[in-house]
Amino acid sequence: MEYRDTSTQNQVTRIAVNGMTCGHCADSVTEELKEIEGVLSVRIDQIVKDGSTDVFVESDRPLDLPAARAAVEEAGYTASV
Repeated sequence: MEYRDTSTQNQVTRIAVNGMTCGHCADSVTEELKEIEGVLSVRIDQIVKDGSTDVFVESDRPLDLPAARAAVEEAGYTASV
């Protein structure tokens, strides 16, 4: 029988990102965010014409918000966390 610890729950943090206009933008942001320790997945909502979108980061611990902001900026965009 396999035992799985379900006592800890993953956390999801919403980040508002500005300046993304295409799928390549989304890939760049996703790649940078996934480098943060504890990040399990990144989901990006539909990018709207003005380039603003919500990015949802799932992590196994509280997300390092300064690192998340820096990751988005490293990809070339601005973030509000």
